[in-house]
Amino acid sequence: MASEAEKEEETVCVTGANGFIGTWLVKTLLDNNYTSINATVFPGSDSSHLFALPGAGDANLRVFEADVLDSGAVSRAVEGCKGVFHVASPCTLEDPVDPEKELILPAVQGTLNVLEAAKRFGVRRVVVTSSISAIVPNPGWKGKVFDETSWTDLEYCKSRKKWYPVSKTLAEKAAWEFAEKHGVDVVAIHPATCLGPLMQPYLNASCAVLQQLLQGSKDTQEYHWLGAVPVKDVAKAQVLLFESPAASGRYLCTNGIYQFGDFAERVSKLFPEFPVHRFDGETQPGLIPCKDAAKRLMDLGLVFTPVEDAVRETVESLKAKGFLGQHVSQS
Repeated sequence: MASEAEKEEETVCVTGANGFIGTWLVKTLLDNNYTSINATVFPGSDSSHLFALPGAGDANLRVFEADVLDSGAVSRAVEGCKGVFHVASPCTLEDPVDPEKELILPAVQGTLNVLEAAKRFGVRRVVVTSSISAIVPNPGWKGKVFDETSWTDLEYCKSRKKWYPVSKTLAEKAAWEFAEKHGVDVVAIHPATCLGPLMQPYLNASCAVLQQLLQGSKDTQEYHWLGAVPVKDVAKAQVLLFESPAASGRYLCTNGIYQFGDFAERVSKLFPEFPVHRFDGETQPGLIPCKDAAKRLMDLGLVFTPVEDAVRETVESLKAKGFLGQHVSQS
């Protein structure tokens, strides 16, 4: 674990710092006494909420406008850092018009630009935020619990025009190839659907899954679901993976594996006033449930928050920000 003195002396970089996960990561770093954070944000995007975080100020938080496709801008943010948390990657629930330009290129080349800068400036470790979308869908994985050894079936996704899993899988594979070739210390975390209070001003894709479910959506999330995880636990895990010398490889980050239909049932019980759809049969065909799917993270000391707590907090936040009205169930 990093000592308090090391945290005070070392600078770390967070890419995509003003997004849902990125903002929670910056908050967690500040809470853990990191006093020098370089935060990259997409040029022209709002980062004001970062300075509303407890303890944030000009002395310990520097914002860099940097498109991850701009290697020069990325280098300026990474220079002088001992650790990099690469979070920035496009994520959308909408079908892209140009998958290569909108999703794949920023994910893959953006990751390579970050790793190139890390190599150049001697960064000690890069924590890459991958996704369960680099683990599933994998229809060839039958009869056993999904774990970190599974990789998303690219051809299966391409044939169904599921481009987000393609982008995350290609980006992570590129990261491991680069790390092996150049000796960069990379650890990857694979969050499931992240839930929790929104600190950024816009609605992010993972919280939109819950929002749409509460509004009666019948989408089974067949290709994008393995479970849910409180975003605060993801941020804690990212810091844990940076600080733990023993950490290596891939880490699934989910508070259990279960069907989306089971999740919908739990949400319906928590919020019976909303028209949550009840799903018949399996929403993820063949998915085997597992309570301790994130055992590798748990073995490092991570303790998960109950998903129900995150659901409640997300709903409160969605209401407060005007993303969710009060609904009365018709059923």
